[in-house]
Amino acid sequence: MNSEPSWDVYRSFAAVLREGSLSGAARRLGVTQPSIARHIDALEQAIGAKLFVRSQRGLSPTDRALALRPHADMLVSAAEALRRSSSGEPDAVAGVVRISASQAVGVMHLPPILVALRRAHPALTIELSLSDEPDDLLQRQADIAVRMFEPTQQALIARHVGHVRLGFHARRDYLDRRGVPTTLADLVDHDLIGFDTETRFIRAAMRHLPGIDRSSFALRVDSDGAQFAAIQAGFGIGICQTVIAQRDPTLVRVLADVLDLPLPLWIVAHEDLRRTARCRVVFDALASALAAVAAG
Repeated sequence: MNSEPSWDVYRSFAAVLREGSLSGAARRLGVTQPSIARHIDALEQAIGAKLFVRSQRGLSPTDRALALRPHADMLVSAAEALRRSSSGEPDAVAGVVRISASQAVGVMHLPPILVALRRAHPALTIELSLSDEPDDLLQRQADIAVRMFEPTQQALIARHVGHVRLGFHARRDYLDRRGVPTTLADLVDHDLIGFDTETRFIRAAMRHLPGIDRSSFALRVDSDGAQFAAIQAGFGIGICQTVIAQRDPTLVRVLADVLDLPLPLWIVAHEDLRRTARCRVVFDALASALAAVAAG
């Protein structure tokens, strides 16, 4: 590079990568579209290469842009972590804490926990990142994560708080109408709710269900929340957490002897955050409340 671009240039580059257009990046960052365009031009001039080409779907990144993407994402994560760290005094339970969790945990378990946290600590602000792809705590994409697998990275604090279990469930009136399956083979006569995109976790889980695959599902959707809503609506039989299904008296568990899959619950944070009061409080609150969830 002949000159060092400003931070705004890197931020704009990362936003265009994420949004796929200048207008989308401008909306995301709250600036004008011409400003984003100037930043991209400045970065292209600095590195001496084209970063985006126009296509029918917007701006497509070049190979050079894709090579720069992880570094840009790391810069953005570091800047956001810096903002959160500076949002309150280290010894005060005040400021911003970013929590990463799966969609199911974030929608089904965290809201009442966050209500209690906010009431106890009104100066605390929570950012909730919901994704079934885990955020990288070492890159500070989040401060604290709720994970359903044991973390293996160094420099992380992890606490195992128990397990939640997965099982087949359906609404009672659906079973009254279609009958209760007594064997795995009986599911062929039912409307099944399942995944659309196969992931590594799903492949591992499906080993417990020989003969069941994507083609077996009458409803395919990758959102755990949408799957549970379909079970509640009476669409058919689907898999969900037993502790969640128990909250709805219209739902019935079926084939418990066929599928009773435990999912571990871990609370994870970067070890540097244990010196920050607000992160310690949130970490301990999540661990305590989710341990109670795991206990049923």
